[in-house]
Formats: sequence, C-alpha cells, structure tokens
Amino acid sequence: MSRTFNHPAAGDIGLDGILHALSDPTRRAIVEKLLASGGLNCGQACENLPPSTVSHHHRVLREAGLIRSERKGVEVINVVRRDDLDGRFPGLLDAILTQSA
Repeated sequence: MSRTFNHPAAGDIGLDGILHALSDPTRRAIVEKLLASGGLNCGQACENLPPSTVSHHHRVLREAGLIRSERKGVEVINVVRRDDLDGRFPGLLDAILTQSA
C-alpha cells in the first residue's frame, strides 16, 4: 500500500505555518526551484542532501500548505500551491521570496 499525503484545505492554510516553513533558507530554495520548474521530484529540488533531510523539508512545506505532493509512478512530484496561497494571502509568497534573494 502506498502512503498518502495530507494537504491542508486552502482555507486552512495559516500565516504562522507559511512563515515558519519559509524561515529556513533550504525550504525557500525548494519553493523557488519548484516555482521556476512547475514541479519536481524531491531529489531534483534538493540535491546533495540526505534523503531524511529532503523528506523533512518537503513534509514541513506540505503541512504548511505551500506545496502539493502527488505520486506519479515511482516518483513524488511536488508543485507550489500558488493559486491557493495567492488567494489566501495575496502577494505574500512573492514578498517573502523577493526579500530573501
């Protein structure tokens, strides 16, 4: 049986969770890569990190509502929930990523 991923509903995405998740430079870099690519598997988004660290970062991003993870064959493809985030907090994601550059 394959593991399913829990994603908060768009209305349940909270500011504290977003700010916590994006307070880490590695997670901000993951989000930037995902935005630039339209979606990547975990390894492509986090090269040179141990698998447990990659899983941790993606879990934090997913639980905060920043990314959606879907199984495609043997891979897990992650995409930024841009529409949900912009609908809930217009301009927040861009403001955070612009200031961290």
